[in-house]
Amino acid sequence: MGSLSNPVTLFNVLTDAKPDDTSLPAFMVSTTRGFLPRADPIVTLPPEFDPLESILQRMPVKTASGEPGLLAEGKLGNVVLSELPDLTSHIDKYAPNLPLMNALYRDYSFLLSAFLLEPCHLRFIKGEPYGLARDVLPASIARPIKRCAELTGFKPFMEYAGSYALYNYRLANPPSGLSYPNLRLIRAFEHGLDPSSSEAGFVLVHIAMVSHSPLLVSGCVNALSSATSRDRSRFNTALGEEMLTALRNINRSMETMWQKSKPGSYTSFRTFIFGITSQSMFPDGVLYEGIEEYKGERQRFRGESGANDSMIPLMDSLLSIPMPETPLTEILQDFRQYRPSNHRDFIKYVAERQDELGIKRWALGGEEEEEEDEGRETRRLWLRLLDQVREFRWRHWCFAREYILKQTSHPTATGGSPIVTWLPNQLGAVLAEMEKIYGDGGGRGKLGEEIEGIMDLVGRQREMLEKEVRKFCEERGVN
Repeated sequence: MGSLSNPVTLFNVLTDAKPDDTSLPAFMVSTTRGFLPRADPIVTLPPEFDPLESILQRMPVKTASGEPGLLAEGKLGNVVLSELPDLTSHIDKYAPNLPLMNALYRDYSFLLSAFLLEPCHLRFIKGEPYGLARDVLPASIARPIKRCAELTGFKPFMEYAGSYALYNYRLANPPSGLSYPNLRLIRAFEHGLDPSSSEAGFVLVHIAMVSHSPLLVSGCVNALSSATSRDRSRFNTALGEEMLTALRNINRSMETMWQKSKPGSYTSFRTFIFGITSQSMFPDGVLYEGIEEYKGERQRFRGESGANDSMIPLMDSLLSIPMPETPLTEILQDFRQYRPSNHRDFIKYVAERQDELGIKRWALGGEEEEEEDEGRETRRLWLRLLDQVREFRWRHWCFAREYILKQTSHPTATGGSPIVTWLPNQLGAVLAEMEKIYGDGGGRGKLGEEIEGIMDLVGRQREMLEKEVRKFCEERGVN
């Protein structure tokens, strides 16, 4: 085991998500909702926010009625400046209701991104470079979103979980639950209010994926518990029947992205989810008017990114996957700030608990002699879990290749990471870890035919990845 001189404080994973408790944050890890919000997102705002609601309903390129919206006509900026009052004073009236604060954060973040990036969208649809975005955020948006961000624990900019994806769905028929055909977007930039659109598909597939996270969370909790008592049989059950099952379901949902959101359509709504950090559209950052705390200093926040989801980082922590010490890994670490604080704390807790208990060393047979068959099965399950992480990251790389690299020359992803090299940094780490664990386990013939097939694929993908990254780097002049 690791050192127990300063034991890690146990983390409270909810077994009851308490969906009716409005005093708790919208996002708290649970075994019933996983990484989804504790209750389905709030759709309707209080009447004090009708001016905000009115603009948001008129905002999308294609509105709910099918008519062209403000973004289609390049009118959003003027409407915001002429119609939107500063509603910050009304926020504190409802501040004890944290899920409502999350809904307001979502809605202000949509308006913020659309306001700043509207000029870039107008140029893009003409086939021109993005050019410069607006770089001054009016107080009527800056002050309310800053206050909502303070109350919810997010950055005052659009985030993946808190606004764009995981708190941006409603159920067409609530009794039917979270089945994909029952999901609809609350807010959209382009055509996303049409559930058959690529914009809707892009977001809703993410929600469908995360709907499988409760079993992943409960499996992780049970794995930690059984590792504490060194109960290998229970540990293997947690790894196989819970976590492996969950990851397979997540990957199956992820695969549907190809049908639900077409590669050629992505870049048209992608414009609105860029952040400020490392983006050519914001060379000098953004000035948030009316925020005394900032003292006139321009802000640089990362943009929305599916890389800020919590499921695969949870696996990185539990499986203790080593990442290379590179600037690319530093970006991965910086992304941790852009998750719900409870998610972030849980992932950190799992990493610390894994280290404290020496789980990886014990699981892979490094501490003591174990019953041979159970110990070998643990190594097989560990490699199967790593293989699911590999599959997830490989598919993410394929998405980046087909949806972005083949569609645009813009060099950075929405979160501000370098598009060619960042995902391969993490994928390469998983491939290397699999090869190491396989080799430490005796190599070929020791873990069965299924593992042999997995490892053959790992070798082929490593070579393919190196060739593809080299090709794109050469084409784009990337070192």
